[in-house]
Amino acid sequence: MAVIISMLRGVNLGKRRVKMDALRALYETLGLRDAQTLVQSGNVVFRTEQKDMAALTKKIERAVEREFGFHSDVILRSASEVRQAIQRNPLAKRSDLEPRKFLVWFLVSDPGEEIRKRVRAVKTEPEEVRIAGREVFIYFPNGMARPKMKWAAIEKVLAVRGTGRNWNTVNKLLEMAEKLEAAR
Repeated sequence: MAVIISMLRGVNLGKRRVKMDALRALYETLGLRDAQTLVQSGNVVFRTEQKDMAALTKKIERAVEREFGFHSDVILRSASEVRQAIQRNPLAKRSDLEPRKFLVWFLVSDPGEEIRKRVRAVKTEPEEVRIAGREVFIYFPNGMARPKMKWAAIEKVLAVRGTGRNWNTVNKLLEMAEKLEAAR
């Protein structure tokens, strides 16, 4: 049984409110086992026998819309995929990296190499943006509250939706997933 990390986009922003106990319960009603949430931003770690992640994504999106009254993109990654994203971190060798200022933007799908080249060409200083596979790694040296770069411009170039999690959350989600894997 696979352990999957699910991240909902835009949850608990504005009128898009979801209680995590209600989200866990919704996942359980979908046959997703041992659902656990982390913080209030729509992170769920669970077990599933489902192999088709695209179909599972649509199933969760429809259920969220039906239950909570709004659409939220759902990004799924296996524990292995999140582990690989952490290992691929292009800023890993930086000793001055502050985890709370470091964001991983998980994309719904692979944008392709041509799009990755265009993202790399966008001026983002003083923020640092790196893209690898289906993840965009962003370091905000002055904090995330008032970045200089225009994220909307990068999203327009990407043409692929996603959702961001700070480095601490990414690592905690993987830790939760690994504990669930070990508890088989």
